[in-house]
Parts: sequence; C-alpha cells; structure tokens
Amino acid sequence: MSRILVIEDNEDLAFGLRTALEFEGYQVNLAVDGETGCARVTSVRPDLIVLDLMLPDIDGYTVLRRLRGAGEHVPVLILTARGQEADVVLGFDCGADDYVSKPFSTAELLARIRALLRRAAVGAATGAAVRERFGAIEVDPAARTVHRAGRNIELTPKEFDLLLALLQRRGATATRAELLGEVWRYDNTAVPTRTVDIHVAELRRKLEADPANPQHILTVRKVGYRLSR
Repeated sequence: MSRILVIEDNEDLAFGLRTALEFEGYQVNLAVDGETGCARVTSVRPDLIVLDLMLPDIDGYTVLRRLRGAGEHVPVLILTARGQEADVVLGFDCGADDYVSKPFSTAELLARIRALLRRAAVGAATGAAVRERFGAIEVDPAARTVHRAGRNIELTPKEFDLLLALLQRRGATATRAELLGEVWRYDNTAVPTRTVDIHVAELRRKLEADPANPQHILTVRKVGYRLSR
C-alpha cells in the first residue's frame, strides 16, 4: 500500500483528496501547512507527496526547496490555481515532478499519481545502475550525484534529469520537444523551448571546462542537443 502525504490547507479539498485516494487503496496522511508537511515527511516517509503551492505559512516552493535540499527524492505532484507559466516552471525548478492545475478532474489526478509511483518504482528497481562518465564528469544515477575531477557539483533536480535524458541517448540527438516531454512533462506547445536552452546553459556552466566552447553538451542546430563523451 503506497503512502501519500497531502499538504493542502483547503479543508474541503483535502477531505475530497483523502476520500478519493483512500478509495483507490492508498494510505493517506494530511498536513494543513508547509511546516507540518515538512515534519510529516520525516515521520510518515511517504511514497509520494501532493503539494499545494499556496499555503498559509511557507509556500510550496519553500517546501520543495527544503525537501530537495535535505536530499529527499520522494516524487512531488504540485497543485496550483495559478495560470502563469512561470509559476509552474519555477515549481519544476524547485524539484516538483509533475503538476495539476485547479480545478482538476479526479481521474487526471489519479492517473498522474499512478504514473509518478510507477516511475519511482522503476527507479528503485534500477538503483544499482552503473555510473556514467564523460570527460572529467562522473554521474551516479542512483545517488543523483555529479562529480567533476572528484569535486561534487550541485545540480537542481531538473538539471540532473536533463543530464540523464542526454546521457541515456548514448550520443543521439534529443530535440527540445522530446526534452520538454521527458524532463518537464509538457507537450511541445506548453512551454517555450527557451526553458530547455536555459537549463542547458546552466549545465554547461557547471560541467564544461569552457562553457562558451562546450566539448560534451553540444548544440545540434535547429534540432536540439546531444551529449558527446
């Protein structure tokens, strides 16, 4: 039975989420604010978190930053009533794995939860994956760590996911649309491709010896990017 922590201050919505999730067979814990939610992560050890971005004390972005900063890799599905693209992108950059906009259908929410739990299960099953190397860079997919010449390099969750997406192609080109779908879970019309470009620029800044003349994270003009070892 998967454990789900719902961090939501709207009492009616929280009750509805709990009812729907328990009907599906999940074990559900509730938290009405961000501070309580952060504490519950330690005590409950959830398999997935449903997190509202607008909370009465600390907001969902702060909760995400705290969790990822503490090394918590639990999947997080954010709930947002905001329509601004930048808010959703910021949620991803803080460490969210997926999102649902309010109002949402219960069927869509449950489908996204199932997908995130499946991805987490696959990741756990392949936790012994071999480390990847290119140039002076060593990537440990299981520990989600990156080292350059033995020195730890801090990547955001999305930067790490983007790096893995490029590594897994073994030198093949990834289009911007493919990367948006795999890393940000968007279709190719939902977010400007500049989102990918900005994250690639950050990866180069952190990983390349000369970011202005990259040797590994290469641009394929008018198509996308590929990783050369």
